[in-house]
Amino acid sequence: MKAVVLVRPKGGILDPQGEAVRQSLRKLGFEVSKVRVGRVVDLELTAGDAREAAAAVEKMCAELLANPLIESFEITIEDE
Repeated sequence: MKAVVLVRPKGGILDPQGEAVRQSLRKLGFEVSKVRVGRVVDLELTAGDAREAAAAVEKMCAELLANPLIESFEITIEDE
């Protein structure tokens, strides 16, 4: 079973990397008003079912993969 976790800065949290990308895109001639930069974590799991996998990944995010104070995350479970 696969899980994909998308981690992004929460709204209202400064995103210096996103701002640097926005400024660079504008210099290249692209009209972009806002950029948020996050990360994707791909996981291969040995969970018995999708509900068990989602619970395990939720715990992984809370304990390691995301900082819940400044980041939000979305989990997608892909049953192979």
